[in-house]
Amino acid sequence: MDSDLSYFRDFGEQVEQRLNKLNYFSERGQLTYPPRVRRNHSAVEVIQLFEQAETKLGAENEEKPDIPVAVAGRLVAVRNMGKSTFAHIEDGTGRVQLYFKKNELGDELYDQFIRQFDLGDFVAAQGHLFRTRTGEVTVQVSAYQLASKALHPLPEKWHGLKDVETRYRQRYLDLIANPEVRDIFVKRSKIVSAMRRFLDGQGFLEVETPALQPMYGGALARPFTTHHNALDTELYLRISDELYLKRLIVGGFDKVYEICKDFRNEGISTKHNPEFTMMECYWAYADYEDMMWLTEHMVASIAEAVLGTTNIVFNGQAVDLTPPWKRQNLAEGIKEQTGIDIFESYPDVRALWAECQRRNLEVSPQTSWGKLVDELLGEYLEPTIVNPTFIHTFPLDISPLSKQSPDDPRVVERFEAFVAGMEIANAYSELNDPVVQRQRFLEQQADGDEEAHVVDDDYVMALMQGMPPTGGLGVGMDRVTMLLTNQQSIREVILFPQMRPRE
Repeated sequence: MDSDLSYFRDFGEQVEQRLNKLNYFSERGQLTYPPRVRRNHSAVEVIQLFEQAETKLGAENEEKPDIPVAVAGRLVAVRNMGKSTFAHIEDGTGRVQLYFKKNELGDELYDQFIRQFDLGDFVAAQGHLFRTRTGEVTVQVSAYQLASKALHPLPEKWHGLKDVETRYRQRYLDLIANPEVRDIFVKRSKIVSAMRRFLDGQGFLEVETPALQPMYGGALARPFTTHHNALDTELYLRISDELYLKRLIVGGFDKVYEICKDFRNEGISTKHNPEFTMMECYWAYADYEDMMWLTEHMVASIAEAVLGTTNIVFNGQAVDLTPPWKRQNLAEGIKEQTGIDIFESYPDVRALWAECQRRNLEVSPQTSWGKLVDELLGEYLEPTIVNPTFIHTFPLDISPLSKQSPDDPRVVERFEAFVAGMEIANAYSELNDPVVQRQRFLEQQADGDEEAHVVDDDYVMALMQGMPPTGGLGVGMDRVTMLLTNQQSIREVILFPQMRPRE
């Protein structure tokens, strides 16, 4: 037995003491980790139940509600007063106070709680409700049991755990210590549900497509690679589900969407995590302007459902999500912020690259004209946007899956949606010409860009069967959650963000 516990004893004296308490319960035949405990009300339900009973009796009635309850939760506070003890337990709904009285429980049971229970333990208690002289709804305990022993003490300042490394690496401690963090993830769940309700209400069908793909595509990004032993072949974690969803449009579905994990082998920042959540939807017989309508009304609907308003605050800035959102041409926006006319003054890559160098922007000599334009967007235009704005009409060479503008062959019918200096969505009128699509793939490969789109001949084959005019949209769920919970780092809205390995 000692050898089995040696690992745990290495954690120090406090863990050693808790192991001894664990042994105390075992010696008395009490289960230290019982398979179930009695619990018929949550913490918040207990308080609501008592208040409703008081209301029913009436304020002038001296009779007090007599309500038996069984509660359970983590022990988060103990205040011993000699022959009586107050404690607070907490569950996923909130906290409730327990009252232990020595002359009612008896010496052994009372002393057992005082001496053998620690903060962090889970307690199941039964008793009757009453209101203390300070007005707090409380359970007067008539029986209790250990529901789960916490062998490791909570962090010293667990009531306000602030260390970022600990919070992200040991999210369970963050969730225990910071109720506001739990609230972020409750809101995240509601955001996803509200998005589903909106899309379902618009007639979209939710589908599932492969996460492991024989050929990655749908975005300009580097993939994660794995090997399938049975098939002896390389597979890729999807960087996007776009090409599979558009195959479904070819197959006869008019409106499809998927909320899924995507994986991109790229850097980590306040706005990027290698594993992230996207919603992508495709709408037959629609175009990028229809997707603008869909985006602005969907985000506004989600905000109303989750927050009760379309007026929010993000990073100290007031933001109004009410449709319609502003539309701005990309070239006009860049000219407004920089004075650069990308078409008239810098129509080729060498001239625009020289101008970017003059402005001390870090750009590769091998980059494309479109990527330089995108760099100007990110450096000068994006940070100026507060209220939601659709920046539209993007360079063709960074949009291989988008339909060319009939008015200007250099650009495509594409937009990115920005709010409070952050991109939250990308959409376009989908290219459905198989001949042009294959040529675009080949041109990207010829450029030698490691993030270039691979040539997907099966997708081209799908287009050869005929795809109707279609609008497509991708929305970053993590970023929408950041926006609606006022969080400036993506790690705050991902339960288990990717972290650098410890030294």
